[in-house]
Amino acid sequence: MKSSEIIDRLSELFPGDIVGEQLVNGNEIYLDVKKERLAAICTHLSRELAHPLISLFGNDERELTGNFSLYYVFGMREKGLLLTLKTAVDPLKGSFPSIAESVPGAGSYEREIQDLYGLTPLGHPNPKPLVFHGNWPEGEYPLRKEFPIAKRPPFVDREPVFERIEGEGIYEIPVGPVHAGIIEPGHFRFSVAGEPIINLEAQLYYVHKGIEKLAEGAGLEKTLFTSERISGDESFANSLAYCQAVEKIGEIVVPKRARYTRVIFAELERLTSHLGDLGGICVDVAYGFAAFQFRMMRVWAYLIADKLCGVRFLRNVNRLGGCRKDFLAGKEKVIIADLKKLEKELRETVEIIKAKSMFIDRVESTGILKKEIAVDLNAVGPGGRASGIRYDVRKAYPYEAYADLDFAVPEHNNGDVNCRMNTKLEECFASINLMIQAIEGIPEGKMAGPLGDLPPYQFAFGLTESPRGENIHWVMTGAGNTIFRYKIRTPSFCNWPALCHAVKGNIVPDFPLINKSFNLSYAGNDL
Repeated sequence: MKSSEIIDRLSELFPGDIVGEQLVNGNEIYLDVKKERLAAICTHLSRELAHPLISLFGNDERELTGNFSLYYVFGMREKGLLLTLKTAVDPLKGSFPSIAESVPGAGSYEREIQDLYGLTPLGHPNPKPLVFHGNWPEGEYPLRKEFPIAKRPPFVDREPVFERIEGEGIYEIPVGPVHAGIIEPGHFRFSVAGEPIINLEAQLYYVHKGIEKLAEGAGLEKTLFTSERISGDESFANSLAYCQAVEKIGEIVVPKRARYTRVIFAELERLTSHLGDLGGICVDVAYGFAAFQFRMMRVWAYLIADKLCGVRFLRNVNRLGGCRKDFLAGKEKVIIADLKKLEKELRETVEIIKAKSMFIDRVESTGILKKEIAVDLNAVGPGGRASGIRYDVRKAYPYEAYADLDFAVPEHNNGDVNCRMNTKLEECFASINLMIQAIEGIPEGKMAGPLGDLPPYQFAFGLTESPRGENIHWVMTGAGNTIFRYKIRTPSFCNWPALCHAVKGNIVPDFPLINKSFNLSYAGNDL
């Protein structure tokens, strides 16, 4: 179905409710819709057509249109299209209809908009603050344009609100936000009846950094520097998504050699991340041998990164228009040898752990995320694929050189720790194979295309498959090669609510294992 057919079909179903349309960047459809009919159109896209809501964000466009704007982004994955519904919110009214009842994944997005813009989602089933804790003053909305970046609002002291589960024999176990380990802060409140968990509420955003606010008015190069620091172990995936968006706006042609190089680094980041996750799972079940095997192989992956660019987090590799230098030249044979050595060790390790019945018993049927919940919340990456969602950005929205390379998307359906572990294991082998394919097939050529002056108030999406899943960045340019709005939605934003469902029915000692099987980012969520 072509984009024009999609627009015509929606116009037939909702006559007079679509008041503007635009197709940009080849696969991005934007429809201006009336706010009063927004919920009906979103429900139709989500429920009737099974197009997931993959992002929802606000934009202070009062200086451009006199209104705030809301963007509802739906992924038409089987067609490789992005469909965005845009609606205006009158600043004097400051409210919009919530769609969270019919599209559950919208709930967290709407709460985020409420906190950062002061716009009220009418009819939201649970409109408690998401980003702000009890110390943030009321009436201060940092993503409004008039809010100064350097402002330090006064500290207030209010009790945070938590959902209370009441009944005979039910009690609460608070965990965090400070943990017994070198991890970032997050508060988890378990409601238990005896041993089984009946509810988990996660309070995050203890490390909210204001990254999207910092990008306002900043130059394109400075924002690239910022994008690499959203989440340490997804530095390359985030900077690549940002580069893609800017490159689309500027119609920059990235040289083929640079596109192949980007694939190599993206897969190296995935491999490194997954090996760390697999080691963590083994630690949490006290399987020391396997844990140290995965940790050793992760070090080998870091050594490959060191040989290529000297930075284990793969920063300063991407540049707008391509890559900063030819990182691969002259290193092809040694990198392939290192990858084959790692692949052999990984294969032998997998054979050993799969034969360990006590280990398999520990991970099977633990932390099940049901497919219907995964679909409702748009669980992405290994967390979604383990629950039967066969979606991968690299296949649905091919970028860089992925269309030229061969790989399969893992297929699992039980949604437990075992499936998430097996998904990551299969993706490790696929990443190694993709890197070898890319190295063997990389053409000669330049490493970057020129970056000129970008037109102001143009916009585009960048999509990557980060180690944790679908990663979406939206950029709107300002005057003089600056940023007007930079919206970031990493996979952890979608997967934290999914994790809270996956722990239900398990016991509290299972939580570290289930948590590690997702291994979500606090920093990537708490922008």
